[in-house]
Order: sequence, then C-alpha cells, then structure tokens
Amino acid sequence: MRRVLNISEAFSLALHSAALVAASRGGRVPAKSVAATLGASEHHLYKVLQRLVRAGILRSVRGPGGGFSLARPAREITLMEIYEGVEGPFRPPLCIAPQPICGGGRCVFGGLLEKSSGDFATYLERTTLEDIGRGLEKGGGGEVGGGGKPRR
Repeated sequence: MRRVLNISEAFSLALHSAALVAASRGGRVPAKSVAATLGASEHHLYKVLQRLVRAGILRSVRGPGGGFSLARPAREITLMEIYEGVEGPFRPPLCIAPQPICGGGRCVFGGLLEKSSGDFATYLERTTLEDIGRGLEKGGGGEVGGGGKPRR
C-alpha cells in the first residue's frame, strides 16, 4: 500500500536538521553534529543537507569552523519549502492501492484521502521553522501552523 502522507526519511532528516540549524540562532552547525544528534548516517544526511542548500534554505561553509546555517530568517522558511526541497513538488496521492481498483468511481474512503492530503499541504504551507522553534521551546505541545493565510 502506498503511504497516505508521503513522509520519507529524507524529509524527516531535512525537517529535523533545519530545526536544529534554526535553533543555533545564526551559528554554523557541522553535519557531523547533526548526524550524531539525529542518529543518522553522516553521508546520507550530508546529501539531504546539500539539497536544502540547492533549494536556498541553508548555506554551507566548508573547512574548519564550517557547517550549515539558514540562508534566510526562520520565519520566512515554510515546511513546504523544505518538503519540496528534498521531495520535489507536493503531489497528493490519488489512491493508496498500487493499482486503483474503484475504476474511477467512488473511493471507498470517500473524500478522506483528499482532505487529509489537503490538510497536510496547508499545514506545511502555513508552518515555518520559527513556528516549530516556538513549539519546541514550549515543550513540543504547542499548536503551530493553525491559522492565517498560506504563506506561498
């Protein structure tokens, strides 16, 4: 079965890495440090971080004292930008079956897949790295991305 919410390991690493870099408040964070914190392969993480550099989300400096920093303020970087930086354009799933079996008729889930995907996309568009930081400072229980207009 295909995933309803398309959250890959690469997106998870990108999101958590960007949050760690944002928490450094302008300092450079070495990939090795991020990999250790996340328990991730340094090689795989570096590839994900380079995608975020190409997407204009992070900056990279090589050498001693180097590392990754935000390319723009955290309040200007949405989770959708991070998602699309590693996954490409957001494409909601039309069906969870490998081959659609409803024959184009009414889905057995009704509008659930469309609504869930839409809610997920709205959350990614409305939530910034700054919002996540506020949620983490409050112990992770704070609601983020809940209101306002999409930032895109």
